[in-house]
Amino acid sequence: MMNLDYLNLFVRVAATNNISKAGAELGLSSAVASAHLNKLEESIGVRLIHRTTRKVSLTDEGKEFLPHAKDVLVTADIALTSVKSERAKIAGKLRITAPVSFGHIHLIPALNKFMDLYPDLTVELRLSDTIVDMVEGGFDIAIRNAELKDSTLVARKLATDNRIICASPDYLNKHGIPTNPEALLQHNCINLIGNEHWHFKTPSGSKTVKTKGSFASDNGEAVRNAGINGMGIIMCSTWIAYEQLKAGQLVQILRDYPLESHASIWAVYPSSKLVAPKVRAFIDFFSASYGSPPYWDKVLESQNGQ
Repeated sequence: MMNLDYLNLFVRVAATNNISKAGAELGLSSAVASAHLNKLEESIGVRLIHRTTRKVSLTDEGKEFLPHAKDVLVTADIALTSVKSERAKIAGKLRITAPVSFGHIHLIPALNKFMDLYPDLTVELRLSDTIVDMVEGGFDIAIRNAELKDSTLVARKLATDNRIICASPDYLNKHGIPTNPEALLQHNCINLIGNEHWHFKTPSGSKTVKTKGSFASDNGEAVRNAGINGMGIIMCSTWIAYEQLKAGQLVQILRDYPLESHASIWAVYPSSKLVAPKVRAFIDFFSASYGSPPYWDKVLESQNGQ
């Protein structure tokens, strides 16, 4: 019978191209990891890995074997958990990567309830605004609000990512309220770096405005806080500003000119014929938790009298 620990090690070596690093992730010394790989190769009678003093790479047979090894591990995970009670099925470590602001505002507050449901599950959350390589990093799930470009990944929608234009009451009192997108050219606009072009839907068609301002940042919370402090007009996601909108620290403007945006919050995971129970549990819980429409958009509905 094939050793699942050896298979798991092989998959991690394929992702990291480093036996020592893969072994360390699994609590193995470099020597023990190498010995386990040797035993795996001996058990199937094929060399899977090229080893040199400088690097490790898969043989052609190793490349062919890799997707099957991944499927075996997922199948084994499902088979092992299927004999347990419904709640105890979800066990092990769930490794998640997510954008910094979204993680702080919408993941961490809900994790306690999620983990109460599955006491045998441990969660490791890495927060980064850089899109990481899921396979190399060994992540089960990535939360993203960008278009999926990797065909080896699968994306499940968790919630809409509605974006609006807003500003603080103080700024609007001092500088006036723009009544159409072109009027933004007369205002100080605060942007995420590289996001100066704002695309609007208008009665006459699409309209793009290249905004300008005295401040920009690579962090959504920084842009939001600059808006709260009266520095200028901002474009932001409702999930990052719903509490400030509710409190009156920010006011939505240009409601008759919605932004052209089809953004969503996605749960992304490596492609496989089968989805691990812990991954499915996470997606089901958080998509239900956020709701449709998500709870952060209900602030706008109440303010708009809907």
